[in-house]
Amino acid sequence: MTNSFADYLNTDLFFVIGSNPTEAHPMAGAKIMSSVMSGKSKLIVADPRRIELAEKADIWLQLRPGTDIPLLNGMMHIIIKEGLHDKKFIEERTEGFEELKATVEKYTPERVSELTGVPVNLLYDAARLYATTAKAMLCYTLGITEHICGVHNVMSTANIAMLTGHLGKEGCGVNPQRGQNNVQGACDMGALPNVYPGYQAVVNPDIQAKFEKAWGVKLDNKLGLTIPDMMDGAVEGKVKAMYILGEDPVLTDPDANHIKKALTKMDFVVAQEIFMSETAKYADVILPGASFAEKDGTFSSSERRVQRVRKAIEPLGDSRPDWWITCEIAKRMGYKMDFESPRQIWDEMASLSPIFAGINYDRIEHTGLQWPCPTVDHPGTPILHTQSFSRGKGLFKAIEHIPPAEMPDEEYPYLLSTGRILYHYNITTRFSSALDAHRPEEAAMLHPADAATLGVCTGDKVRVTSRRGSVVTKVNVTDKVMSGMIWMSFHYRETPTNELTVNAFDPISKTGEYKVAAVQLEKVV
Repeated sequence: MTNSFADYLNTDLFFVIGSNPTEAHPMAGAKIMSSVMSGKSKLIVADPRRIELAEKADIWLQLRPGTDIPLLNGMMHIIIKEGLHDKKFIEERTEGFEELKATVEKYTPERVSELTGVPVNLLYDAARLYATTAKAMLCYTLGITEHICGVHNVMSTANIAMLTGHLGKEGCGVNPQRGQNNVQGACDMGALPNVYPGYQAVVNPDIQAKFEKAWGVKLDNKLGLTIPDMMDGAVEGKVKAMYILGEDPVLTDPDANHIKKALTKMDFVVAQEIFMSETAKYADVILPGASFAEKDGTFSSSERRVQRVRKAIEPLGDSRPDWWITCEIAKRMGYKMDFESPRQIWDEMASLSPIFAGINYDRIEHTGLQWPCPTVDHPGTPILHTQSFSRGKGLFKAIEHIPPAEMPDEEYPYLLSTGRILYHYNITTRFSSALDAHRPEEAAMLHPADAATLGVCTGDKVRVTSRRGSVVTKVNVTDKVMSGMIWMSFHYRETPTNELTVNAFDPISKTGEYKVAAVQLEKVV
């Protein structure tokens, strides 16, 4: 996030695209809802479904899944044509504007309406409102990133924010809400194939030398594999073993049958888990990790805030904190990793990472700090890019529409899109009898016209089949989804939705395309 959650209560307009925060990010969603319901903020929602926020929106843009780039290009077309862009911001703080202008020139409101399904008048209303509001905040999440063009979708959100000067200011910015708690922290600590902690490139020889000196070992400067590359490598026999920590790819990764094949083919699989997940069932060894309530450490939130996590109870049974397990395995593999606490681990990492150098446990004892925080007397950074961007000037990227990898056709005539529901957090909450009682089974959302065609009512079952798999689910007949579309969550092992999703990924981020797949539907008698 370029800005902070505090700004959710200090903005004049939310532009929420590809995000359902009241269900998937309820704390953030509650702040948005509070600001809107109090009359403080206006709201634009771009979503194929009539989500809860869409019910409260001043403008709801019901776009077809996979058409975010045309929508944003069309809004920018209008903004430039009507002279609503921030010329001073563009001149002083950006480059590449002419290339962007030439590209969005082709995305006329009429063409964009045909591509997205959004009426022309709503395109004008949304573009004018976003451009002319002094403090406008754009929020997105997995509905933007989980496409084969996810990186370009994100770049498009940056384009429209720079075009209107809605960056580097209070109540503005581009603000992605992270998909899970501490996803931000995991990335911050180097749980990516191309960086050390603090986003320091592994291919940089100076960075490599710094970490080699600190750790006393020779380090490889080659980029690591992404998860899709790992799984493909396993199926091809190139990846022989895998250590999976706190992840359930069998249930959560696209084309789940491909994942199962990968896990079955490897010689050795380790799962470090707090539950017997669907993935753990494929493991040769299961290491019992500790939950958040059983260990000390830090979590970093979506707003880049590093916060303390404190142990409430001792680890149950034979479970141990993840950091302790990692240290013990390192010792048994011949590397002396003698940390005695998460505090020591943080201090070492912060000493090697400039953006965290000013953060320590004493400073975040009561309130977390937002990075970058380069010195111990630095207050942290609640708003990014106030004076300049990390590259100097912000770079506009001229981006064309990239259609989804798979669209409905005669054989598979319906569009499947997936996401999360309020009652469950990924897959772990299915182990809670209280939460599971609220929503014990999948209830796919289906438009009344399609339900009539299939001859089904709410509570009936349908078989959903793609080119990759087939599952049975109950349906909830509702006009909150558009005709020709079925929407499902991925929380249920009894209805493993990701056996249906397409094995297609963004070529840069390698994020899977969860939001668009072609399926058949048939009534189950």
